[in-house]
Amino acid sequence: MAFESLTEKLQNVFKNLRSKGRLTEEDVKAALKEVKMALLEADVNFRVVKQFVKAVEERAVGQDVMNGLNPGQMVIKIVNEEMIALMGSDTTEIAMQPGKAVTVIMMVGLQGAGKTTATAKIAGKLKTKGKKSLLAACDVYRPAAVEQLQINGKKQEVDVFSMGTDHRPAEIAAEAVAYAQKNGHNVVILDTAGRLHIDEDMMRELQEIKEKVTVHQTLLVVDAMTGQDAVNVAKEFDEKVGIDGVVLTKMDGDTRGGAALSIKAVTGRPILYVGMGEKLSDMEQFYPDRMANRILGMGDVLTLIEKAQENIDLDEEKSREMAGRMKKGKFDFEDYLESMKQMRKMGGLSGILGMLPGMGIKGADLESLADDKQLRQTEAIVLSMTKEERRDPKLLNLPRKNRIARGAGVDIAVVNRFVKQFEQSQKMMKQFGGGGKHGRGMFGGFPGMGGRFPF
Repeated sequence: MAFESLTEKLQNVFKNLRSKGRLTEEDVKAALKEVKMALLEADVNFRVVKQFVKAVEERAVGQDVMNGLNPGQMVIKIVNEEMIALMGSDTTEIAMQPGKAVTVIMMVGLQGAGKTTATAKIAGKLKTKGKKSLLAACDVYRPAAVEQLQINGKKQEVDVFSMGTDHRPAEIAAEAVAYAQKNGHNVVILDTAGRLHIDEDMMRELQEIKEKVTVHQTLLVVDAMTGQDAVNVAKEFDEKVGIDGVVLTKMDGDTRGGAALSIKAVTGRPILYVGMGEKLSDMEQFYPDRMANRILGMGDVLTLIEKAQENIDLDEEKSREMAGRMKKGKFDFEDYLESMKQMRKMGGLSGILGMLPGMGIKGADLESLADDKQLRQTEAIVLSMTKEERRDPKLLNLPRKNRIARGAGVDIAVVNRFVKQFEQSQKMMKQFGGGGKHGRGMFGGFPGMGGRFPF
């Protein structure tokens, strides 16, 4: 996950600050030196780091902070505020045309950045806001680009406009806008071609599209895993074509994350969305304050709540039934399977833990420990039970457990331990009243994980 190393290093710096009752100017400067090194290692632009550290130091060594009751926490607060300012302070939306007018969005970027997938993801996001998008296949060079857009459009239930590969991109764009106006679409998203590097042909083609149709928003898609190069690409595209915002992809990868902290400061253009996974639903609106909280290990509970609202698809009646069973300690193995299903839709255990305060740096370790091994193993155990056994765990006598162990390919001791942990989770849920309104805290102690995560 992006920023893991940076988060861990910053948390160590802050831990030392909190341990001091009073702070001297030397303490602050020593801490900021560590912060500076951590940011540089995360591939944040050198000039951006220099300005950032200077801004924090000027505020942190002030009289009010040094003489305050808790100067360590004040310094952390200042770092948080300056990091938010660095990434843009305000959340930026795609600017839409008023009324029924068609908004034309042109997606640009280098080949391999994930532009075609990002195009479909953004259409899906706009669909949730009541927009009817038309995806226009303007990449006539890359093999299977048109087909990929059509497949992704179908998955998102969004229309795709294509004229094949024998027409110029500017002509396809013009025809797509005309089609949208006739068929009630209020957004057209142009998926343009990328190159392995920036060249004159690419820029001329984009300029030709802008001459042929009125492009209201030009969004640059950059791969966060390219680090500082992503910032350089953004700067060059802005200078040669003009961009209105940036979409960062592959933020879930093993990346140092410097691009997210540098792009706004270097180009002046805001980050609009970040791609957090391969699924078409894994696109998040970029909130500078939430990202700063994640980087500093403070979690991102608001995004977690939004993910739950978007992805947990239990109807209200089923939710109330589950909440009632949880309150009574009657949460059964059928409910457990449902919980596992909903958890996967939210990005798995590590995705959830990464948004909880103080858990961010441990997410990847927990993913490998829990999702890949123990959670799959416990799911295999449950799936080896009959429906009657899942609904009434009291039926699980020794012969049944032996059969289940054989079915799941595990030792009988593993089944016994899992069942015991499940019973403990039931008691805990009964004690704490079941996990909140409508059972949204349904992840229920995670039997198989020692009951350590009672969401």
